[in-house]
Amino acid sequence: MVRDVAGKYLLGVDAGGTFTDFVLVKFGESVNVRIHKTLSTPAAPEQAIIEGLHALGLSDLQEDYSLDIVHGSTVATNALLEGKLARTAYITNYGFKDTLQLARQTRPELYSLDFPPKPVIVPEELRLETGGRVAADGSTVEDLSRGEIEELLSRIKQLNPEAIAINLLFSFLDDRFERKIESALIAAGHSALISRSSEVLPEYKEYERGMATWLNAALGPVVNTYLGNLSKSIGRQSLQVMQSSGETIAAEEAAASAVHLLLSGPAGGLTAVRFLAKELEQEKIISFDMGGTSTDVALLDGEITSTNESVIGFYPVAVPMVDMHTIGAGGGSIAFVDQGGMLQVGPRSAGAKPGPACYDKGGVEATVTDANLILGRLLPQSALAGSLKLNRAAALNAIQKLADELGLSVIDTATGIVEIANEHMAKAIGLISVNRGHDPKEFLLCSFGGAGGLHICAIADAMGMSQAMIPVHGGVLSALGMVTARRGRQFSRTLGIQFKDINEKELKQNFEALQLRSIEQLSKEGIKPEQLETSWSADIRYCGQSYSLNLPWISVEESADAFQELHRKRYGFGHKVEIELLNIRVKVEAPARNISLPRQLKREQCNKPEITEVFCIGSRSSERTSNISEESGEDVNHVLRQKSAEGQMEKAEVYARDQFPIGHTVIGPAIITEYSATSFIEKGWNVRLDDLGNLILGKNVERAPL
Repeated sequence: MVRDVAGKYLLGVDAGGTFTDFVLVKFGESVNVRIHKTLSTPAAPEQAIIEGLHALGLSDLQEDYSLDIVHGSTVATNALLEGKLARTAYITNYGFKDTLQLARQTRPELYSLDFPPKPVIVPEELRLETGGRVAADGSTVEDLSRGEIEELLSRIKQLNPEAIAINLLFSFLDDRFERKIESALIAAGHSALISRSSEVLPEYKEYERGMATWLNAALGPVVNTYLGNLSKSIGRQSLQVMQSSGETIAAEEAAASAVHLLLSGPAGGLTAVRFLAKELEQEKIISFDMGGTSTDVALLDGEITSTNESVIGFYPVAVPMVDMHTIGAGGGSIAFVDQGGMLQVGPRSAGAKPGPACYDKGGVEATVTDANLILGRLLPQSALAGSLKLNRAAALNAIQKLADELGLSVIDTATGIVEIANEHMAKAIGLISVNRGHDPKEFLLCSFGGAGGLHICAIADAMGMSQAMIPVHGGVLSALGMVTARRGRQFSRTLGIQFKDINEKELKQNFEALQLRSIEQLSKEGIKPEQLETSWSADIRYCGQSYSLNLPWISVEESADAFQELHRKRYGFGHKVEIELLNIRVKVEAPARNISLPRQLKREQCNKPEITEVFCIGSRSSERTSNISEESGEDVNHVLRQKSAEGQMEKAEVYARDQFPIGHTVIGPAIITEYSATSFIEKGWNVRLDDLGNLILGKNVERAPL
């Protein structure tokens, strides 16, 4: 048990779909970092967190103020994807009650003529209409009468919803009618959580604004219940929650901003990558976070970029989020044979329960993790997080079923599973790099998450990249991001002004109004205004365009030039038409925590685990294994040894990461084991350890560069 509370403790927690990760930082004469990992408890996520607190010996700190917790959670995301939302009434203007259901009337797949109907967003009885309509120029089209308010109150009383979303037309220009409805609901004593669009997202596009407002309302009670249970469990500790934009917010404020938590966990991973990038003075990084359920990819060119065009499930989410692309490819992604007889992988996942077949917890379907085990890249002798022991026989049985369907060997089937998953991830990286005018060869590939290190070399090869990194604590990097994140807020507003009509003085006043709102909220968390750092940006587009580019705001002339340059880089051309400032955005952040990772101690030799070498199969090996006959029985390693004599398998040395000496270079193929992850270094790659504990990978060079 930890009883010395002279130092301050900071705990980052990332509650994922399969594992819940912990990074504990203790401040004193020196910084001490500990990590922990436990299986998630999806039915009650706070249980896994409490288990982690006990395992880390933090129970004694729960009655004082020595422990600060920063939490990233999938609660909001899971509630949305599983449809477990609060019963929410939707209030809008006459004639627009079906806006959320009609959406943009676009097909989910452009050339698909047969697709399932869109699920009902808001039940018919919960769609309410009223007056109070504003025109596009801010003038009043229709007033809001007292009788209409009374009618609304009566309907709400009958319906008794858990939450209420108010979305009136052009309320971002004039929100007095939304405020009037909100005040009347509060005065009438309704206990439902209320969200109004002029507070949640004061931007144009009634569908996207309405969806964000409805999501905020529908997720609010779910998030509030979860955070309430967690707060009771941890006592009087300070609890911050990671937002999708990469800043943290106090737990007591989070329920009112639930829509901002949808990328809570992944945002932590990208925050950690930015932290490491600054430590290493490395500007250009492409990250891929491969966990048990999904993979998140992002591009970092200096600072983290945000987007307001994210989609989760089939829901557009227009609030600021870190700019990343998520696919259903993880260690737990399930492999299957489709109706055409083709092998497919994901997006369905085995999750934490029952998990991959090799977890021996009731799973019977083959997953990417099972395939890596069969190919010799995972070691069944290693004790994994959550005291897991891998069962190779169970993995073999699961993949054998697919092999029989396909008429292939177990080895070929396992190879196919891994290579299909790799192809999904490489395609995702192409979307956030090549498709946006970036050359992946100029970037360092940074892989983390429990499964990322097994695929990093194959992904780098697919993208033509020659340098890569598996960061220190890579298996729990999102949790590390929680402790390096800054408290902050982001606010926006639609202006819609052509550049030739901009009054710089008035524009500055609009920026300052959003900045003041941010400062007021952060002041409630005890942060002094003079400590805050502020940045202004704007969404800019050519007049007539539907989409915009976000750039830091400098001045009318300089921002116009920067937009033209970025547009040519992104799309390869520019226009000789007027430019429009669409939205303004303000980000306000508290000072960064003074955290630096402890340096690794120099070691004289590279001690290895009891197992010093294994036989395994590298990437793109289907040609080498195409003549392998069907394997049977439980001893797949015996089969691998037999085939190694034929040159079809590779002998890989095994190293323990915590015994790896600084600067020592190992030539692949090699397997590096650690508590929270396993890394596979392919043939043609080499790896060394830097003094921070990062594994630096290089291709076809004697010493891996950074």
